[in-house]
Amino acid sequence: MPYWLNEAYSSAITSLDIGLIHRNIQIAPILQVLIKSLYNKDARFIDYGGGYGMLVRMMRDRGFDFYRQDIYCENLFSKNFDVDEDLKNKSGFELLTAFEVFEHLPDPIKELEIMLSYSSDIFFSTSIYPKDANLLKWWYLIPETGQHVSLYSEESLKYLASKYNLNYYCFNNIYHLFTKKVISNAAFKRVFNRWNQKIVNRIKPNPASLLDKDFNKISGTKM
Repeated sequence: MPYWLNEAYSSAITSLDIGLIHRNIQIAPILQVLIKSLYNKDARFIDYGGGYGMLVRMMRDRGFDFYRQDIYCENLFSKNFDVDEDLKNKSGFELLTAFEVFEHLPDPIKELEIMLSYSSDIFFSTSIYPKDANLLKWWYLIPETGQHVSLYSEESLKYLASKYNLNYYCFNNIYHLFTKKVISNAAFKRVFNRWNQKIVNRIKPNPASLLDKDFNKISGTKM
């Protein structure tokens, strides 16, 4: 394990991660279309390494029953929706998301096995290492933070998927899906197409927002 991790994680999310809000705004509509296209939209979902809980709150506002898991970062936006063992043991989760998490894992195989204990399907983002690139000059290394300790080629992600008998799909060298489902690459890519998103949203509306229900649960009152 890298000796500098304790120092690197003195703050769970670094000051250089100025794209955190933009990233969540960008991924939420993609995620809702992925769920409505390939999964049971009324099931439970988990955001692994969910940081401040922003994505969980955004997805619950959209009607999807999301929960957060993160042992390192304070939950600011979805405090009452952290995963516990009782919830985990009820019926598992339809899909696990892990955005900008894999590059932080000192032991990816061990951590992947923990993820798979929650769900056999994992939708995640991490930038694939460009072939023939100079690693020390690759922007995604971000040596100033010391947090990106695992970098992946397409081959290494394919290996991880095959190790656990999962299919692997990739879009734009950033978004990845490990799944037992057999889908076409074209079907996965359509999830990211804005015109397709409009069609899916028109044909398959979101579940009712959980905003009011969550407020009632937390406050013990009814709006």
